[in-house]
Amino acid sequence: MTNQQNVVVLDVLPCGVRNVLPPSSLPVPKSFSPQDLKMLLMKKLETEKGVAKINAWLDSMRASSPTRIRSTTATATATATATATASLPETDNRSSWIVHHPSALSMFEQIVAASRGKQIVMFLDYDGTLSPIVEDPDRAFMPKEMRAAVRDVARYFPTAIVTGRCRDKVYSFVKLAGLYYAGSHGMDIKGPSKSYKYKKGNQGVHFQAASEFLPMIDEVYRALVEKTKSIPGTKVENNKFCVSVHFRCVDEKSWVALAEQVRLVLNEYPKLKLTEGRKVLEIRPTVKWDKGRALEFLLEALGYANSNDVLPVYIGDDRSDEDAFKILRERKQGFGILVSKSPKETNASYSLQEPSEVKEFLRRLVDWKKLSHGAAKCA
Repeated sequence: MTNQQNVVVLDVLPCGVRNVLPPSSLPVPKSFSPQDLKMLLMKKLETEKGVAKINAWLDSMRASSPTRIRSTTATATATATATATASLPETDNRSSWIVHHPSALSMFEQIVAASRGKQIVMFLDYDGTLSPIVEDPDRAFMPKEMRAAVRDVARYFPTAIVTGRCRDKVYSFVKLAGLYYAGSHGMDIKGPSKSYKYKKGNQGVHFQAASEFLPMIDEVYRALVEKTKSIPGTKVENNKFCVSVHFRCVDEKSWVALAEQVRLVLNEYPKLKLTEGRKVLEIRPTVKWDKGRALEFLLEALGYANSNDVLPVYIGDDRSDEDAFKILRERKQGFGILVSKSPKETNASYSLQEPSEVKEFLRRLVDWKKLSHGAAKCA
């Protein structure tokens, strides 16, 4: 006669992950040594932690991918009243949110008034800010009109692109010299040559926050490509100092399987961490560096570390941009502008709905600067 031991079984379902504890049919010894009991307990705890971690990731994945309301001619009449009623709280919510995060376009005069006697420094995210969010991240091209707006802004203000993308990749999209480029969430920064007109110092800027992690990142990239190749729609991108797993084209029913594969790989690398963005899971080093730190580094590189004569303006749409918004709040200096069509918790002061509004804001900034230059010459 043998004892039966309960074992933890991971039951993967399309809607999430749950634990079930069915009796195992495998015979086990009648007694356990203390070491055996310790190992069993550790395995159970590891499984429970893994389940909790996957569920947390799934919540974040869904939060970055709001459900779209789909309607058809057949159901439009039947659902019109319900839809209208359901939209009222959403409308009220946005109205309340916009009071605290007003449009940077409608508040443009107040923004430029705050810059009087100060140097504006522009910080711009790329995806979802300068370019639209697209299904294929390799085709996130910036429109010509946006490139022209960024080029003109950089003529009048020190301008940096701060992105989770590989620095070389985002430069291939932007194709503008005279800008600062901070790739991999600010872990890889390079600026114009030392002759650049806004640089107060006499050296060019080149900084990498986590060079020792490069071999590890390459390993993780290869492992994730292999582990996720069976999940249709997955796109794994090597961004040099971080790895991005895009799930924009992955069926939601496969998100659990994808999260599990990412977890299995990440478990082998305790010096790496996972963060979430807009339909992307990102693996990066556990160094104390982010877009907020990159902003501070660039301000120091420009000679404005402890200066009151600067007004940083940071425009971004992603969770990773919140690190920069938070820094501006803490410094009580400059403004964060969130690009979003829907209300979100944010440290940004102002909002814009989409890249087209970002372009309009940049154009207005250039026009204002030209007028102020003209007025100064006439004075």
